[in-house]
This record gives sequence, structure tokens and C-alpha cells, in this order.
Amino acid sequence: MSFDFPTFLVAATFLTGGIWLLDAMLWAPKRRRLAAAAASSPGEGGEAAAGGDKEPVLVEYARSFFPVILVVLLLRSFVVEPFRIPSGSMMPTLLVGDFILVNKFSYGLRWPVLNSKFLDLGEPERGDVIVFRFPRDESVDYIKRVIAVPGDQVYYRDKTVYVNGEPLEQVPLGEYVDDQGRPTGLVEAIEEVDGGGEHEILINPRTGDFPRSCRVLAGGPVTVPEGMYFVMGDNRDNSNDGRCWGFVPEENLVGKAFAIWMSWDGSRGGFPIAFGRIGDVIH
Repeated sequence: MSFDFPTFLVAATFLTGGIWLLDAMLWAPKRRRLAAAAASSPGEGGEAAAGGDKEPVLVEYARSFFPVILVVLLLRSFVVEPFRIPSGSMMPTLLVGDFILVNKFSYGLRWPVLNSKFLDLGEPERGDVIVFRFPRDESVDYIKRVIAVPGDQVYYRDKTVYVNGEPLEQVPLGEYVDDQGRPTGLVEAIEEVDGGGEHEILINPRTGDFPRSCRVLAGGPVTVPEGMYFVMGDNRDNSNDGRCWGFVPEENLVGKAFAIWMSWDGSRGGFPIAFGRIGDVIH
């Protein structure tokens, strides 16, 4: 079972904040009254009064951790969230071990845990690299590229994407060589996004358009429903994407990936950190 970090953050914020608030409203005034009464009493009580209003350890920890946890919760929920790339489905744009930053307000602000939008700030555009909760298992986050938006007709044939009847043009770059300098047999190409912009993709010329389980577009053009998005991986023949399971609902959006802040993969030969990828902007 995956760890639900957003729920943990919300619970920890309410717990530490609640303890701090209860202490400020109820327990601290009582401690101060008792300490004042003890200080005014003769004998041993007056000597003990100096430590009579000391905070309990639990309250001290809650007061220390509450602002830190609250700031993390606000930043992670409404500003930026880090993710790690676990697979090669977005090669060559993103490699296994890349740590990326995701803009949480590009597509509107959502309440943590509930995931309901309370402020609309924009919608995904063709070519955006997005993180979303996988429609078939919403405890899992996926990252793919938006190929078609609501109302678009999309089709995939001969390794080419067609949007509204027009092919996304590809410019072959030759065989793809991985980050270790090894030839892969895959063809690297620049794909021009319908509406502007471009990105790199990988194609395996030795395979068909669709694996057995990926038949959503096999019968012809499909229209993207309202409130839905069609996504694909840049590593076209090694990606579990919309060709296999359909569309991403708008309510499943997490945010827009925009930068790589670290790239670490222990399986790489030599030094595991790819310093040349740190700071790269995601297109």
C-alpha cells in the first residue's frame, strides 16, 4: 500500500496546531495561575514556582513543528511539488532517476486530500507535460504529455499522431544513444506539437503501433470528451498511456512539470548523479 503523504501532512498540521491552540487557550493560563499562586505562598511552594509554568514536552514539540509542517503543506499543495521519475516512458525528455518539480497552480488550485478545485487558473494545452492521478488507480501518479484536449479528434497510425485530421510532423534525428553512450536501436525524432512548440520522442521501428492491450485508437479517430485529456509518453513504444486506458479526467490533474532539480540513478555506470541534467527546463 502506498504512503498517503498529503493526508499525513494535513493530519499532522491539525494535530500539532490543535495541541498548540489548546495549550494557548486552556492549559497555559492554568499553569500560569498555579505558578502565580505557588509563588505567593510561603515555604517550599515559592521555591518551586520558578518552574511551575514550564511547557509540557508534547506542547513544546507541537509548537516547534506546527509552522514547519504548515509551510510544507501550503507549498506542496498550492505552489510546487517534487516527484521522481520511476520509468523510461518519457525518454528522452525525462530519464529514470530524474527528480522533477511540478507547478501546482498552473491548472487551478485544489484542496489537499479532497482534490477539488476552488480556483480556476488555466487548463492543460497540447504539448504540456503533466502529472496526474492514474484513472485506474488514483493512489498512483503518472507523468505523460498532453496530445489532445477536449473536443479534439485523435488517431495514431504508422508511428504518427493525428490531431483533428492533421499529422504531428516528425523530424528524424537518427538512432538514440542513451546517457551512457550506448546505442539503443530506437529512432529519436523531433515532434512538432499542433498549435506550436516541439519536443523529442523515441520510436521503435521494429514494433507495431499498438501492443495487444493498447487498442483505444486502433479502430479510428476518437473524440476527446469534455473535461478529459488524451496523453502519451514520449517513449512511444514503451509507454502505458492513453492508447491503453483512454482519457485523463480534469479532476485527476496534479500539475505541470517544469524543471529537473536533481538526476540520480544508482544503476547508471560510473557516478550516479547526472549533473548536466540538473536545472533543465522540461519542454
